[in-house]
Amino acid sequence: MRTNRAHLTSSACRALAALGLAIVLLLVPTAADAITLPTFSVGRNNCVNVAGLCWHTDYENARREAKAGKKMLLVNFVADGGSSDQRSFEKYLHEHEAIRKELGDFVLVRVPENERPGALRLGLLRKSRGRLLDDPAYKYMTKTPGVAIVDFKHANQDFSGRVVTALPFKNGKYYRWSNSHLAVALDLPAGTITQRTMVWAVRIHPEHPRSTRGKMHAALAAGAAKHSAYQASIGLQGHHQWESRVHRLVSQTHVGGASEVVAESWPNQGLIDSCIDCVLSWRHSSGHWSAVSGTHTYYGYDIRKGSNGIWYGTGIFAN
Repeated sequence: MRTNRAHLTSSACRALAALGLAIVLLLVPTAADAITLPTFSVGRNNCVNVAGLCWHTDYENARREAKAGKKMLLVNFVADGGSSDQRSFEKYLHEHEAIRKELGDFVLVRVPENERPGALRLGLLRKSRGRLLDDPAYKYMTKTPGVAIVDFKHANQDFSGRVVTALPFKNGKYYRWSNSHLAVALDLPAGTITQRTMVWAVRIHPEHPRSTRGKMHAALAAGAAKHSAYQASIGLQGHHQWESRVHRLVSQTHVGGASEVVAESWPNQGLIDSCIDCVLSWRHSSGHWSAVSGTHTYYGYDIRKGSNGIWYGTGIFAN
């Protein structure tokens, strides 16, 4: 069993290393993040009013509207017959005007958890296509009801048209659904689902670490993605080639210095649990937590899964 799953480095962290602070962490991209969003019609054109908001009941119409209007699409997968989580979620929306106002900039759609759009469109028995919730694009929903966000707002980014947030109502190993998680998700910076979920995991920590209060810099986000992918590819956490990478990052951000934290999850966990797991690992080290909880001008986070079933997370900060 590993006793240390997180690592810290910076231009000045050699002093920390001299005090016995272990240094380790890395991340790698996966093909799963490039899955094309499904495009099919469920054959209904009307909307329903829930908590004072207009929700499409036709997934394809909602997708087209979001794409044409360059807006974020919020998909609420609803359990058949409803659920206590769904009722609580709708009550939360009804009671929080600020959230409803933010959602006014989104295209909203409700999809029954067992809906099979292809079958409905063709007027056949529900056997010609699987559930929308089972589509690979929504893999991080773990095939259960909840909320997902698709980005049609940033048309020129490689994550345009991709699911960038997945928040199932079902609890995980570390993950516990809370209605307040939606408010955090609505305020996340533009990015891939792995980047946004790492930032989200930092922001929901009860101690409110400050590392994401600055600006997510494209160069640092790309650096975190690349290093996470590298760690995942070799199955080894660490600050590999940091001394050469840091000079490039500093020049790209035009700052005085940069630092990095890395962590790995326990094996065979999902994305959300692993992001929370990495933050918990950093919390258990004063050196790492100093970086994660500190205020920075720029930041970048990402995480990737290795073939060994372990996720590798990276955070890079510049001041």
